[in-house]
Amino acid sequence: MLQAANVVRGPIPPAVRPASSSSLLLTENQQWIGGPPPLMDKLSPRERELVLKQGRRKVLNRGQTLFSQGGRHDGIWLIESGRIRVFYTSPLGREITLAYWHVGNFVGGPEVFEGTVHQWSGVASSNCSVVHLPGKALRSLAAEIPNLAIGLIEGLTFKGKCYSALAQMLGTRSITQRLAHLLLHLVELYGVDDADGTVIAAAFTHADIAHMVGATRQWVTISLKRMQEKGIVLTKRSQIVICRTDVLEEMRGHAAD
Repeated sequence: MLQAANVVRGPIPPAVRPASSSSLLLTENQQWIGGPPPLMDKLSPRERELVLKQGRRKVLNRGQTLFSQGGRHDGIWLIESGRIRVFYTSPLGREITLAYWHVGNFVGGPEVFEGTVHQWSGVASSNCSVVHLPGKALRSLAAEIPNLAIGLIEGLTFKGKCYSALAQMLGTRSITQRLAHLLLHLVELYGVDDADGTVIAAAFTHADIAHMVGATRQWVTISLKRMQEKGIVLTKRSQIVICRTDVLEEMRGHAAD
């Protein structure tokens, strides 16, 4: 269960507002890595206070659901800390991850006000703190604070481009190409130098990777094993070490299933 909500009385603490949101998106556009500008960045201190006075903070543990596909929609959630995974579930139960959104981003779209149902689900992929801005209050605030309205538009535009890019990759790139692309993307976001190569210093299971590239967990496990046999990657203590980024670059551009 979610912890009891608390009314937000002040701006988001600087300690949980990094310069880069580093959201994880399956996109070929390098300019999109890191996500859109944080929603509150263009607001003055007074404007932030006005917005956050209308919000209610919720704390989630890893694995807890924030909102569910088909559930009643009302407003958005601003991420203060942690990471939210947004995903779509097909009628047959297959999942595809749309993105992992980090600090400063908002989730709950594409509708940002109220009166509809959620088109996909959001779950905490790490311990999180979020601020819920109800749709009715957000509508009034957007009319009163132009920079907030602009931030919402910019955020929705960014998300629309990313989800379009994901659909294009799913339709035009092989699964092998998408896996190679994702591994290189993870290196850019979470790579740490290691004696054997570059460690992806973030916890992603084979199932997590499968949901991002549109494959099964078994396919990802087999593919990583084959890559390890070829010296492209190395698995150590549940972490993936990338040994040959040059080979992954080639696979990303020319591989076939």
